[in-house]
Amino acid sequence: MEFDDYDPYARLDPVPSFTLTSSDMADGLPLKAPQRAPGAGGQSISPQLSWSGFPGETRSFAVTCFDPDAPTGSGYWHWAVYNIPVGVTELAQGAGAEGASLPTGAVTLPNEARERCYEGAEPPAGTGRHRYFFVVHAVDTDELVLDPESTPAVLGFNLHFHTLARAILVATAEHGDE
Repeated sequence: MEFDDYDPYARLDPVPSFTLTSSDMADGLPLKAPQRAPGAGGQSISPQLSWSGFPGETRSFAVTCFDPDAPTGSGYWHWAVYNIPVGVTELAQGAGAEGASLPTGAVTLPNEARERCYEGAEPPAGTGRHRYFFVVHAVDTDELVLDPESTPAVLGFNLHFHTLARAILVATAEHGDE
C-alpha cells in the first residue's frame, strides 16, 4: 500500500462536504516554511483557514490537523481544537499558537508532543512525502464535553458521532524540501 492510498476519513460514515480555503496553503501542494516545525526550517505557525457552505443545522466546529503518513502505525496529530462557536468561520494565521486568542469556549487539546498548540510539519528523513489533513468538522452540538487532557483521537471518536459535514484541505511535506 502506498501512503497516498490511505485516507483516514474513508472508513468513517460518509458525510457531506463543504468548502475550506486558506491564504497560507493549497490543497495538494507543499506546506510553506511558516507551517513547518523549526527543525524543518519553519516556525510552527498555524495556517489561516476559512470555511463556508456547511449545513444549517451546524452548532459548532472542530479543527484538526493529522498526518496519516507518520511512521507510527497510528499517524500523528498536529493540532486539535473543538467547541468553536458556529458564528466563527475563520481562524487567523497563528491562531494555533499556545496561549493564542481563540474564540470564547474553544478548547485546544494537547497534540502528540503534549503541547496545546499547532505543531508544524517535520517529516523524518527517509519517510517520504507526508500528507497533512487540515479538517473542519461541522458539529451538531454547541459543546462537546471532553476531558481537556484527552487526546485528539478521543476527539475524533466523539466527532464520528456528531459530525454533520466535513471540509478537508490536504497539504504535503517531505524531509529536505523545506
